[in-house]
Amino acid sequence: MRMFRRLAQAFAPQPSVDEAGVRRGLRWLTRNGLGIQLMETLHAGPLLTAFALEIGATNLMIGVLAAMPHWAQLVQVPGVYLVNRYRNRKVLYLIGGLLSRPMLLAMALAAFITSADWAITVLIVAFAFRYGFGGILATSQNPWMRDLVPDHVMGRFFGRRLMLMTALGAVLSLLAAGFIDLWRIEDWAPPRYAYVPLFVVAFLGGLFSIYCMLRVPEPKMPVDPNPVNLYRRLREPLRDANFRRLLHFLSTWNFAINLAAPFFTVHMLKALELEVSLVLAFTTLSQLTNILVLRGWGRVADRFSNKSVMALCAPLFIAMIFAWTFTTLPGPHLLTIPLLVVIHALTGVATAGVTLAAGNMALKLAPKGDASAYLATNSLFTAVAAGTAGILGGLLADFFVGRELSLSLQWSSPEAALSLTTLDVRDWDFFFLFATVIGVYSISRLAHVHEPGQPASDRLVLQELILGSRQSVRNLSSVAGLRAATEFPMHLVEGKDGPASGGDKPRPPPQGPPP
Repeated sequence: MRMFRRLAQAFAPQPSVDEAGVRRGLRWLTRNGLGIQLMETLHAGPLLTAFALEIGATNLMIGVLAAMPHWAQLVQVPGVYLVNRYRNRKVLYLIGGLLSRPMLLAMALAAFITSADWAITVLIVAFAFRYGFGGILATSQNPWMRDLVPDHVMGRFFGRRLMLMTALGAVLSLLAAGFIDLWRIEDWAPPRYAYVPLFVVAFLGGLFSIYCMLRVPEPKMPVDPNPVNLYRRLREPLRDANFRRLLHFLSTWNFAINLAAPFFTVHMLKALELEVSLVLAFTTLSQLTNILVLRGWGRVADRFSNKSVMALCAPLFIAMIFAWTFTTLPGPHLLTIPLLVVIHALTGVATAGVTLAAGNMALKLAPKGDASAYLATNSLFTAVAAGTAGILGGLLADFFVGRELSLSLQWSSPEAALSLTTLDVRDWDFFFLFATVIGVYSISRLAHVHEPGQPASDRLVLQELILGSRQSVRNLSSVAGLRAATEFPMHLVEGKDGPASGGDKPRPPPQGPPP
């Protein structure tokens, strides 16, 4: 406690921040984002899955790793208490960072543990603490940025910040994949050791992000004369029948996609035996198509409704999950790579619309002045659903190993016989199939959600999307990809929405990789 007091005195919030201080803070916030992007790119996503497989992770362990970022959302609840209790976000960010960043070095140590069980245990525990303490960073950084960044430049600033982060992430992911492949070709050491330098560089990027935030001025938090009970605020949206139907849809939707998504990379690395560099190339392709159509989906949502966007994107997303079952018939075939190209390209298109529409639907169905509680409740429900799906998928994956369901067409004649396999489901394909079924059910729930807005036909939606995509092509420039985060910052439930959030209409939180 004495150490906390000393830090609080050294990093005391400022009663006010002048214009020069704001400009200086924005520059350091941009650098902070680049450090975060470097850290995230080199220790999470497909690289983490590939590393886990190298050290002997089972399907269950892959599912647990996939669930960790979702379950870590719950840590934001005590994080809100800490922010309101100590009212010094810079110190909380520093403490949370110093606790979470060293976990990247612990993840690197897993490469040197010869026992597969102990190695994966260290990896999972370190990854869990990295995201757990990261929740404290999120609940301190997000309201801090909201108070510092002026409303009239907020959209432009965070758009440019995200663009730079995306460009850096795309380049780093391909460089990292090339480094791993070069390590294998040159055979410098066992492949598992190739990930150690990447985790060390990620750790340095994490430290850099902390240093940058310490250079950002922190405005003093306003005192709320009427604090609201957190539990009571989160319970209010459950009394809204229409919002409950939206929660039903979004929860089953997130359960469906997270039942399959953790195994996309596993399927490509193990069943299709693709190189890590090719896997990340597909990921980059998905990011490119995502950002290409994002503006178009926004135009459609504004002109018609978010439900119109979701009604077109959700079936496309589910169709692409089902298409994964055709990448092996029963093994890799001539059309596997072209099919993966189509799947990743169209998944990027669908993900852009789903991510945009899901968040906007929750925002639009929330009453003015109390949107934060509705969005936070939505975040908790979807996080639990997504986290549960990952763990359940991991638990059941081993059961389906060695099991196969196939469908073939046969033709026989006195001269010859012909057999054509049209569907072959095995191993992870079962999860793609289950996710398809649950996704179809989820889409049926969408019809019961009422959203004000003009209904649109699929043809009109596509026309509007094409117009927006053309504009995106002109503005694409060096933006290489898009890393979207769907989590909602829990700090916004600490009080009623008002001027601090940008006016009578709540502003969606800035998106990007977690701190």
